[in-house]
Amino acid sequence: MLNKFSKSTTHYCLTFLFFISFSLCVGLNNVQLTTLQVSIGELVQAQTPNADELVNKGVESYKAGNFRAAIQSWEAALEVYQQKKNYNNIAVVNENLARTYQQLGENEQALSYWEKLNNYYRSQQNWQKVGRILTEIAQAYSNFGQTGKAINFLCGVDAKNIQNLACQQGSALQIASQQQDKPGEIAALGSLGEAYRLRGNYDMAIQYLETAKKTNNQTYNFAILNSLGNAHASRAQLWNLRAKSAEQQSISKATEFQQKANNDYQQALTYFQSSLKEARQQDNKSGEIRSLLNLIQLFYHSKTIALIPQNKFETNIKEALDLLDKLPDSVNKVYAAIDLANLPDVEQELTSPLTQCLAKPKLPNAQAKELFNQAIKISQRLQDSRSESYALGALGHFYECQEKNYQLAWELTNKAIWLADQKLKAKDSLYLWEWQAGRIVEAQNKNIEALPFYQRAYNTLEQLRSDILIADRDFQFDFRDIIEPVYRQLAQLQLEFALANNTSNKQLSSPNLNAALTTINSLRLAEIQNYFGNDCILSAIDNRNVTEVVEDSTAFISSIVLKDKTGAILILPNQERRLQWIDKSQDTLREEIKNFYTGLIRGKRDINYNTKDAENLYELIIRPFEEDLKSQNVNTLVFIQDSFLRNVPMAALYDKKDKKYLIEKYAIATTPSLQLTSTQKVDLKSSRALVLAVSQEAKIDGQLFDPLVNVLLETKIVQEQFANSKKLENQDFTISNLEQEIQNTSYPIIHVATHAQFGTIPEDTFLITGNNDKLTINQLEKLLRKTNNSSNVVELLALTACQTAVGDDRSTLGLAGVALQAGAKSAMASLWSVGDESTANLVAEFYNQLRQPKITKAEALQLAQLKLINAKTTEIDIQYNHPYYWAPFIIIGNWL
Repeated sequence: MLNKFSKSTTHYCLTFLFFISFSLCVGLNNVQLTTLQVSIGELVQAQTPNADELVNKGVESYKAGNFRAAIQSWEAALEVYQQKKNYNNIAVVNENLARTYQQLGENEQALSYWEKLNNYYRSQQNWQKVGRILTEIAQAYSNFGQTGKAINFLCGVDAKNIQNLACQQGSALQIASQQQDKPGEIAALGSLGEAYRLRGNYDMAIQYLETAKKTNNQTYNFAILNSLGNAHASRAQLWNLRAKSAEQQSISKATEFQQKANNDYQQALTYFQSSLKEARQQDNKSGEIRSLLNLIQLFYHSKTIALIPQNKFETNIKEALDLLDKLPDSVNKVYAAIDLANLPDVEQELTSPLTQCLAKPKLPNAQAKELFNQAIKISQRLQDSRSESYALGALGHFYECQEKNYQLAWELTNKAIWLADQKLKAKDSLYLWEWQAGRIVEAQNKNIEALPFYQRAYNTLEQLRSDILIADRDFQFDFRDIIEPVYRQLAQLQLEFALANNTSNKQLSSPNLNAALTTINSLRLAEIQNYFGNDCILSAIDNRNVTEVVEDSTAFISSIVLKDKTGAILILPNQERRLQWIDKSQDTLREEIKNFYTGLIRGKRDINYNTKDAENLYELIIRPFEEDLKSQNVNTLVFIQDSFLRNVPMAALYDKKDKKYLIEKYAIATTPSLQLTSTQKVDLKSSRALVLAVSQEAKIDGQLFDPLVNVLLETKIVQEQFANSKKLENQDFTISNLEQEIQNTSYPIIHVATHAQFGTIPEDTFLITGNNDKLTINQLEKLLRKTNNSSNVVELLALTACQTAVGDDRSTLGLAGVALQAGAKSAMASLWSVGDESTANLVAEFYNQLRQPKITKAEALQLAQLKLINAKTTEIDIQYNHPYYWAPFIIIGNWL
């Protein structure tokens, strides 16, 4: 398979065949084949001609790229060697069987052979071989998406400084260094680089790869240069995301981040060009086309800076197409043909080639079809079911999109499904074709027939989700292209069928509606997992029906945003469901919410608030359910919001009939997922609190954060409410002091009064500490979870000076998941930083109410917000009745 840089076909194969196996071990593969050939010479003297012939036949098949034929020959030879108990030759053949299965993506088979070899070479005390086999085992685990395990085999630790290559005794890199095995050392370094690249730790990946590059070994140069190009290209993509997030937040770092992206793109270009030169010098045609494809992909990603001239891009495509005809049949050739056929026009964005239709393809339809058919024929000659499934599916996608020939598209897609399901049990590709089949049927207005295919794709994807979302950072980048649409398209069909025979919209308890709620909830889990890039938060999953264990007065409103409309589902205390469509396009609704949000923030300078935008959203979201809420005496609303709806401060929606804000009618909370929400009520009356505060001006990464002048008042109030509290303020609030404090003492409440920024990615989501440092949300999670005190469970994490990017629903997703990621049961946080005496007043009332009997967190916040709304009748500043001062505060997670 070709490399996974960017949006090539293989990037979306979800097989995790990251090309350390294809690239950095190209050198080792050559060494091993040479070893095999030397061993064959010895076998001629010792074994029957039949066994020798089978081994030689397997070698020739392998060289020709016919891996299935090679396996067949070697497995037959293996039987003979086992009968003769010739363990050396058994090991040689087992090694090549392992590598061949790995080339085919059948990693479980490969791993079983590698583990046998590891045991054998250990028994022989052949430590050089043990070191190399450990590298191969690590590659297999990386292919599974288990990069942490791979790093453990390669080095034994997550290294912080690689200058001395200090790895644990018995790891692959330590053994190679001890044995002075330079090829083994380079392979281990390269494998480490690729494992860290997959985890999104591009800095560490580049360090390891640069260390390998310093050996200047001609055999490995091509592979190392290629991998370095991939690492820099991936890091550039990350810098682009950070630049966009900074721009949305009007942060000065946007220009700097963009420049870093540009620099990485330039580095990637240099390395890909060098790898191409090396491949040509070595007459490595497979490597040559790999480098050309990387350069072609890089052109699309770097168009905004015109990194690669268009004429050079056209030349690269022509050279790749010419070279393709000269390549011998191989799996690599199959995927190269698919990649070239799927290229978009130069003016188009590079999207997922197997999940989105090209608005305008680069190649003429006739030429693209020829390439797809060529890929199918090669895969069939090779008897490689995996590549055949992809080639058939890709051609089916072509007919689905470009020629609208749904009959042909259907036939090809079903063949791809059969190969992926029946022969391979390859769920990583199966979901793509099941999803494609659903789209093809739906395009013919056969929604009833389409639903089972979407359901099957969803079921398959659910089994893969964790591995996909935490194993490869590149997949996280493209979540919205390759995973999210499956959930949304399935949920839309389920909701439409739920309403089909229910004109009154009453008693909607149909299986389709329940299934839609399950689908939507799964999407929430996937989004959170995708944002944080780990599965720590999923340890909190509770499979009970949360609505069955909460108080009778609580109702839930779950939303899902679709292209042309938005679904809102009400779950009432008696388990009845209601569904209401908001008949506005995604773009229209997004703009209305942005206007609402912006109008609230303007309250810092506008004394009087114009409720028009708040009224419009109330009519859309709340009014349709109003009678149901009244009839069941609901007093608490819990929102499970989707997409940009997470940016809506629901408390500030305005009922023009009753002339009341929503918070005046209901206590309000939000949760990213019911399954991730604890429903235990905890008495916090006598709880101790840890107060973390920064009142002084701070400067982080060149960005200036204003002093929070009212923080001292705020923290004083918290300390007065909780006598057993401890405060770390300004210079005392450091990461080390925080770690020491929570390890020594249990704090059910952690109150943080400092600037907190939430960005598009976790790297830009952090709290500011007292020494001009930042505590990222991932660091906070690790810090809280590694405490030695098992009873140190954080019930409430309060963040009173948060800032999310306007219009960036991913930054709000980070805010929604902050309690989960930090291991807290609930959070009280703000959508924007008010930084005023009003916050101190709100916090005082919140904690005062929270300590009262039978008051929930949601109710405590409601009463605190009402105190500000009623500012004109109290002793506080009357301007605090403006929603700017009270609307941003929300309860996340456990609202009880």
